[in-house]
Amino acid sequence: KTNAIKTSKYNLFTFLPLNLFEQFQRIANAYFLFLLVLQVIPQISSLSWFTTVVPLILVLSVTAAKDATDDIVSTFQEIRKHLKIPHFSDELLSFQADLLLLSSSEPLNLVYIETAELDGETNLKVRQSLPVTGDLGDDIEKLADFNGEVRCEPPNNRLDRFTGTLTYAGQKYSLDNEKILLRGCTLRNTEWCFGLVLFGGPETKLMQNCGKSTFKRTRIDRLMNVLVLCIFGFLGFMCSILAIGNWIWEMNEGSQFMVFLPRQDGNNAAFSAFLTFWSYVIILNTVVPISLYVSVEIIRLGNSFYIEWDRKMYYARSDTPAEARTTTLNEELGQIKYIFSDKTGTLTQNIMTFNKCSINGKSYGKIQEGHTETVDFSFNPLADPRFLFHDHALVEDVKLENSEVHTFFRLLALCHTVMAEEKKEGELFYQAQSPDEGALVTAARNFGFVFRSRTPDSVSIVEMGKQRTYELLAILDFNNVRKRMSVIVRSPEGKLSLYCKGADTIIYERLHQSCSKLMDVTTEHLNEFAGEGLRTLALAYKDLDEEYFSEWKQRHHEASTSLDDREAKLDQLYEEIEKDLLLLGATAIEDKLQDGVPQTIELLSKADIKIWVLTGDKQETAENIGYSCNLLREEMAEVFVISSNSSEEVQEELRSEPVVEKTAYALEHSVELEFLRTACMCKAVICCRVTPLQKAQVVELVKKYKQAVTLAIGDGANDVSMIKGTAHIGVGISGQEGMQAVLSSDYSFAQFRFLQNLLLVHGRWSYLRMCKFLRYFFYKNFTFTFIHFWYAFFCGFSAQTVYDEWFITLYNLMYTALPVLGMSLFDQDVSYKYSFQHPQLYIPGQLNLYFSKKAFFKCALHSCYSSLVLFFIPYAAMQDTVRDDGKDMADYQSFALLTQTCVLCAVSIQLGLEMSYWTAVNTFFVLGSLTIYFVVTFTMYSNGMFLVLPRAFPFIGTARNSLNQPNVWLTILLTSALCVLPVVTYRFLLIQLCPTINDKVMFKVRRAKPAPSPPTRRVRMRRTSSRRSGYAFSHAQGYGDLVTSGRFLRRSALARPSGFTQTGRATTGFSPMGRSAGYSPTGRPQNTKAPDVEGTSLQMYRTIRDPTL
Repeated sequence: KTNAIKTSKYNLFTFLPLNLFEQFQRIANAYFLFLLVLQVIPQISSLSWFTTVVPLILVLSVTAAKDATDDIVSTFQEIRKHLKIPHFSDELLSFQADLLLLSSSEPLNLVYIETAELDGETNLKVRQSLPVTGDLGDDIEKLADFNGEVRCEPPNNRLDRFTGTLTYAGQKYSLDNEKILLRGCTLRNTEWCFGLVLFGGPETKLMQNCGKSTFKRTRIDRLMNVLVLCIFGFLGFMCSILAIGNWIWEMNEGSQFMVFLPRQDGNNAAFSAFLTFWSYVIILNTVVPISLYVSVEIIRLGNSFYIEWDRKMYYARSDTPAEARTTTLNEELGQIKYIFSDKTGTLTQNIMTFNKCSINGKSYGKIQEGHTETVDFSFNPLADPRFLFHDHALVEDVKLENSEVHTFFRLLALCHTVMAEEKKEGELFYQAQSPDEGALVTAARNFGFVFRSRTPDSVSIVEMGKQRTYELLAILDFNNVRKRMSVIVRSPEGKLSLYCKGADTIIYERLHQSCSKLMDVTTEHLNEFAGEGLRTLALAYKDLDEEYFSEWKQRHHEASTSLDDREAKLDQLYEEIEKDLLLLGATAIEDKLQDGVPQTIELLSKADIKIWVLTGDKQETAENIGYSCNLLREEMAEVFVISSNSSEEVQEELRSEPVVEKTAYALEHSVELEFLRTACMCKAVICCRVTPLQKAQVVELVKKYKQAVTLAIGDGANDVSMIKGTAHIGVGISGQEGMQAVLSSDYSFAQFRFLQNLLLVHGRWSYLRMCKFLRYFFYKNFTFTFIHFWYAFFCGFSAQTVYDEWFITLYNLMYTALPVLGMSLFDQDVSYKYSFQHPQLYIPGQLNLYFSKKAFFKCALHSCYSSLVLFFIPYAAMQDTVRDDGKDMADYQSFALLTQTCVLCAVSIQLGLEMSYWTAVNTFFVLGSLTIYFVVTFTMYSNGMFLVLPRAFPFIGTARNSLNQPNVWLTILLTSALCVLPVVTYRFLLIQLCPTINDKVMFKVRRAKPAPSPPTRRVRMRRTSSRRSGYAFSHAQGYGDLVTSGRFLRRSALARPSGFTQTGRATTGFSPMGRSAGYSPTGRPQNTKAPDVEGTSLQMYRTIRDPTL
């Protein structure tokens, strides 16, 4: 095995055969290759080989160039990401294999790593080696002599788990994920480390996760495949008719020509008909457009650039532009019917601010009218100057040494997994795993309980100016089932205590009976906090008996070193000790809405887009957020909630009335259809307490049964399942939870409000342009081809072409290519601003009105009419016609020239009627293509070209002899007018009698003033609710083990002053916001001003449908 990794799809030797193999898997390309083989047979081919070879080579070359470019670009991106050259100049090193950490330069053999390229998280993580290998240090000889044996699991893609053992010096040691350095991790704040390579190359966990993504195809792609198959069938039908016609003609008329066209031996009428069938397969090949797929890719690429170039989707604060990570789904953005959105970090900022709290039955944080002065924290030199709080009563109680208040903030300062870094005296930098943790620890810091440092077995804090060190005996870590965390500490006085924080419902189940009255009061405060959409957290504690704890500690050690059912045994011990807790109070954290979220949701709702919010928060928080962001409105008639505890109860309630239910039961097979039926009756749906898998299941349910286009949007790793693998289109928001959602998405940007730009403008324009392109593309090709069909009845079904061979070759490649591309890249029915003012313009895309099977058959009928006009009028005009000088001009070449000129003029005028928005580029393309046609025609029909290649250019002098006749130009004008007249008449009557939404809006736009007024914004009253909100933990499991194992310690702590002397107040990398402290896990300043957040469960809401939509 080697550490070599191949991220490219091709290499120098495999590119040509592999790419050609892939391209010929397309039906159209394989069909044209088949035609090329037929043209080699002289008895069949009536066209020169270059009529097929030139278009085929051009299409294959363009596609190959695009594939090669994409592969080269993606390969260089992978090289920049994962194959960085190790360097130590800035203390950064990217690991190139999965390693077992042996030793490091830090105390206790710790290393600090960043795993952004693995899970998108930018906060530092800690790994620690085994003590037995840590003793090797940086002694090269000892490391070279290391003869341990590692037995571990086979290569897999689980980034969060590793199981193995190390046998060394006769002892066996357990290995887990906390001792492993994975490929893609970046080493930080560590001078050096040594490791043992476990997996390299494609066996690393990073490469194991690089599986193939689900290939997403648009509705139009799938429809095109069906239509191409139908076209093949129709082609066979036409060729069969012409072959039968040839057989009849040979039987009745063919014998009259045998005098000068004798048949070969054995050739009869039936065999002639057989050969004619294949000859017409070649001649009528343009009914299957070979350049269709290439043109579609060019259009999609251009529209993708428009998204990336849109300055209105650029977020300057984080320097983040919108990004189209795929070029194959643009038009589907104009057909979205359902949006599935995450809440935290997607609708909200995921920047937490400590807003209010309840301590021992007293609520703090209310702002009195007329009193907006912030609390003065100058008494605390270690306070964060950016932390804002308005209730002076809480500070007074702290200064009066209220015991419950002190215990409250002591708990916040001790019960967490935050890492503190103090490079300079007093400059504290907190690395928290979740924004909630950072906000709570910062709040305790400002109220006089400053977390300063930690070791594997201690936590140092400053309590009201006094340095105190608590012995850290155990951390009862958080997980998604427990929804709480606890620490067991011994105070400097020897007092043994357990501090616990978690979701209020979980804590209430474990309280002592004596707390019943306090619990009732705190519950009222929680209801009040929930009415404001705040995220709540309950705090409790208990004192422990020394003897009992010693015995419990021994059992805890045995369970933590067990290799079988370790997690279950630990959970059982945690449940045992976390009983009879004493309630301290609750915290309320505000997660503010992003800018423009209510306006965006309102606008999307007017476009008849259904928005479902899928969140892990509690029912009350989800519901209040729904009201805050205009997903729910006060005028909505009914709001139903169901929280049944079995699938049978859920099913019964679903059948009785529209409701919102627990997702776990609603997604069971026996209930899912009832759930979907009820949900689709509702104006808004909010699903709460959903797991990442359930998010994907909800999306898949709608996708499966509603046959609607879905979009999933989120910002965290828990949204990847619905973004990447389930929804038709995935959108990632580059927020506070890393980049994993962005890396898995099809489109990405920085703010939820940009979704309206993506859908209502770029999506609708892309869909409109693509539909116009397809309608026109099929029209011009069918019209071109059907003329061959009519001509067959006048040439004895002899498979003679009606056009010059060079015109056949250049028709799609030169004469009509640029005009249709210009329309498909620049056309727009209304401007950017009017797209927002009239969101109902989006509805036709949802109904698939612009291009469907019905529209395709209309296009075919239109082409049939145009081909009849374009063949028979020139035929009649040329019959028995003479030139001005009396010479006959009714020859085949003159007729061919007239017909092809009429075709090109007619389809060019039709293109002009299709375009709604003329630009200089469009005009240049249309007029330029016509000019090129005449220039090329006069050149190819010149004497000089004939003298050079007489067999290739037989139409000598035809252009100059025909196009100087007035009747020729009158014929061109007549055919163009007759082709256009029915279209103009039909559109006029349609607009007058049955106008579409687009017709109505475009009429208003034409009559409106040049500068439209900005859309009005909804002003809503603040809503209060009696529902209680629950704190949604955003921790990941495992940080407690990191702390107690000593892997957070990096260097010996700085000397601490014992008093509150001024030592500096600046902080780095941490940015509180709003009325209290806001925390960003990335440590970047955040100054976004946003509206208030309201709060959530799986919820569905029913209202009377708006008849205007």
